Amino acid sequence: MAVNLYDAAYDLEKAIRQSDEYTRLTKMYDAVYADATARKMFEDFRNLQLKLQEKQMTGQEITQQEVDQAQQTVGIVQQNLKIAQLMEAEQQMSRVIADLNQLIMKPLEELYSSHQ
Repeated sequence: MAVNLYDAAYDLEKAIRQSDEYTRLTKMYDAVYADATARKMFEDFRNLQLKLQEKQMTGQEITQQEVDQAQQTVGIVQQNLKIAQLMEAEQQMSRVIADLNQLIMKPLEELYSSHQ
């Protein structure tokens, strides 16, 4: 019997939305965005992250000044409890997604490793 992978993916999406990790992430996100100071700090941090990622992806050099600024910004935002909790929840969700990705890729990895 054939399995519709897209149906399985939609079921996985629903499960992710109902997971404790996602629920915690949304609560932490809402807490940051309900606090104007935390929201501004977080948005500034995200914009800096995106700018550096874009430079990296386009092969532009990231200056030492930009690295220093990023490290200083991380230190500042992590002092805000709400942002620190949000970042921790993001890390937990990222670990879950990475684990799921490993499971999804397992059949292909086994296939290719068995034919070497």
